[in-house]
Amino acid sequence: MTIDPWLLERLVCPATRTALRYDAGRKELVSDTARVAYPVRDGVPVLLVEAARPLD
Repeated sequence: MTIDPWLLERLVCPATRTALRYDAGRKELVSDTARVAYPVRDGVPVLLVEAARPLD
């Protein structure tokens, strides 16, 4: 599964309003600025700050 490039260009981190990148291996949208990753469940990005996983 991949994220549609058109959609990915428009999605932003809800905490910082910066661009996200898709990590296909982990099925997550990553905010390098906020150092968190948002899950993608059943093809749907879960862009809730409380659902984010801190990056190592």
